[in-house]
Formats: sequence, structure tokens, C-alpha cells
Amino acid sequence: MASVQVTMAESFGVQGRGGMYEGVGAIRDVVQNHLLQVVSLLATDAPADGHPDAMRDAKLRVFEAMQPISVDETVRGQFSGYRDEPGVAPDSQVETFVALRLHIENERWAGVPFYIRAGKQLPVTGNEIMVKLKSPSHAVFDTATSGQSNYFRFRISPDVLISVGARVKVPGEVMAGETVELVAHRHPGDEMAPYERLFGDAILGDASLFARYDSIEAAWRTVAPILGNTVPIRYYESSSWGPEESEQLISRDGGWHAPVVGDANEGNAG
Repeated sequence: MASVQVTMAESFGVQGRGGMYEGVGAIRDVVQNHLLQVVSLLATDAPADGHPDAMRDAKLRVFEAMQPISVDETVRGQFSGYRDEPGVAPDSQVETFVALRLHIENERWAGVPFYIRAGKQLPVTGNEIMVKLKSPSHAVFDTATSGQSNYFRFRISPDVLISVGARVKVPGEVMAGETVELVAHRHPGDEMAPYERLFGDAILGDASLFARYDSIEAAWRTVAPILGNTVPIRYYESSSWGPEESEQLISRDGGWHAPVVGDANEGNAG
């Protein structure tokens, strides 16, 4: 694998909860907990057995292999107008956007960068994971698009979707390729709401997906270097994809993938 991207995009702001958000920010709100949990599930090896603690032990090994996130590999942003929200300080340095590069130093993931991006007032609301595969050593099709790689795409919300994107030859004599996606789509009505799943697992006594204290501590150690104002705030306009610096962060690995919301058969890399 070449790289992994995890995006949690929200097209809305703080929705009148500025006072609460001032004490939190995007890193504490969604990165330390939700998004690092997503990374741990994606990166974990198969658990030893079906016992709930076997899954949590496997996730802990991933958390312990996560390197503390570097200030130099982090971008914090704040959308224009945030400081005008009720309860927000006029000189607030709280981030409503964060993009970062994470490294997992174990046998499976060493050398594969994980990019995490989360923010408010972005163009869409949706959560996706993009696993990009390495390009072949030589161009199979036309060299003009040789930088495009095959990938796996996992949409977590607003609905559930898994797709495989692969370069295939277009009809005709020219040896040219295009990306085609094979999509498996679960319609929203087939999926339980998050709290339905949470309460259901609690009633059943299934703790497999519940965070355990040792993993929580390891996650806090991972984000500790970038808490507070160690990373300067960059500003971005509402309905944009965040500060320009976030694009520079991932440029060496082909840029961000924008989550696709709407048509399950529509791919949108870039």
C-alpha cells in the first residue's frame, strides 16, 4: 500500500455550541477518539479469537505502534466567521480543522503514511477512508495518467459503501486507461443508527468495539505533541477544503480524496 487517508468532513459549523467547542477543538473532539479508533480498526491484525478483549488487544498493539504526531506534519485551521459565533473568544486560537500525517511503526505498516483530515464548514458532510495502492514500476497505459493508482474506498457515512477502483483499458486501439469502480453499497435503511448499535452491544455485553482505558491513554500520547497552540492556526473560507497548507502536507502522495456523497456509483478522486 502507498498511503491511507481518513476524512471526516462536516458542511456545518459549531451550531450554536461555540462556548463548548472553545474548550475542545477538532483534535480533541474527533481525532483523538473517533478517527484514531477508525485507524486502529483498519490497521489491526486479525484478533486471536472471538472474545471481545481479543479485538481490543489487537487494537492496542496498533495504538502502541503509533508514533507521536509531529508538529511539522500537522495543519490546524479555523473557518472564517468562527470568532463571530456566540461564546467564542474574539481572538480564539481553537482549530475547527486539522490535517495530519501519522506513522505506525510495525512490520505491516512501516513506511505507509496515514493522513487524517477533519473539519467544519467543508463542502460536504461525509466520512471516508481511501487506501491507495502503489503504482506499477512502469506505466501499463498512457503515461499522461500514470500517476493514478488503484485503491480501496470505504464510506462510513452518511451511508455505508465499499468500492475497489482499478485502472482498466478503454475500448479501442489506443493503449489508454481509465479508472473504474466496483461498488458494494448498503442503503441507509439497512444500517442501525450509531446509538442503536452502541446500546445494543451494551445490552448484549459485547465490548468488542468499546474503547478500553489502555488504548485511550495510548491515543492521548499520540496526539499530545499537537495539543494546545503548538501548531499555528491557518484560516480558510467556508465551503472550502481547508487551508492551502493541508494540500501541501499530502502533495507528495497525490493529494486528498474528496468524499463522494450522493450517487453510489460516482467516483471522485482528487
